[in-house]
Amino acid sequence: MLGSRLVIAGADLDHVAVALERWSDAWPQYVGALGGEWMGGGPDPGFAWGQIKFANEMRLELLEPHEPERNDFLRRFLDRSGPGPHHLTFRVPDLVAGLAMVEAAGYRPVGVNLENPSWKEAFLHPKDGPGVVVQLAQSDGAWDGPDVADIGVARGAHRASLDRIAHAVADLDDGLRLFQGLLGGGVVDAGDDEFCRWVELAWMGPGRVRLVAPAAASSPVATWLADRGGRVHHLAFTVPGLDRAVEVPPADNFGVRLLLSPV
Repeated sequence: MLGSRLVIAGADLDHVAVALERWSDAWPQYVGALGGEWMGGGPDPGFAWGQIKFANEMRLELLEPHEPERNDFLRRFLDRSGPGPHHLTFRVPDLVAGLAMVEAAGYRPVGVNLENPSWKEAFLHPKDGPGVVVQLAQSDGAWDGPDVADIGVARGAHRASLDRIAHAVADLDDGLRLFQGLLGGGVVDAGDDEFCRWVELAWMGPGRVRLVAPAAASSPVATWLADRGGRVHHLAFTVPGLDRAVEVPPADNFGVRLLLSPV
């Protein structure tokens, strides 16, 4: 299916980022209810970022507008699409070498910035994603922003694990070409039913991406995608103490659907 593979060696899914108007709006859900642990954050031109770590070490990044007059990309995203999933970040050991692989594989990197030795980055457009921004980053592991230990919400008693990002794609082969082919994800599970086919990919760390493709044009997944090449469908958590599975719709969680399952 994938033919001759061009793989970015050592790529690892680092975090999923969500855009919303204010970090504080998300604390009751991700910290209070799901027991996420604040890791740190800080401002950059156009946005401020904060990261939360869950029990399995997988991280969620929250983005809010900051100084949009200096860089309005996040402001434009929120005005156009509203709050919701923004990008997936993969850390790579050598971004320059990785970009050579990106271009050789036929993808178009944008927003390339190699100036900061602590955080070099580049992006793949959602048309290449497909349907989601993919950030490639080379980092020395240091935090750029202040460590804010007290975010004003007590952490939940039961710490959840962020198990996977479910990403719906119109064409499963397109999704696999990027996430399995170029980014080197290994298949850990797969399945199908009357509505969809799916393949779950894993990397070195805890991050997982489940690519979900409609089985037919009448599939609910196809209807939800409409004319898009892909969209992040939900974040799946396992939560100690739950007695049944719970779905939190996007309208109740700042544009992000959650599927919560018992341990």
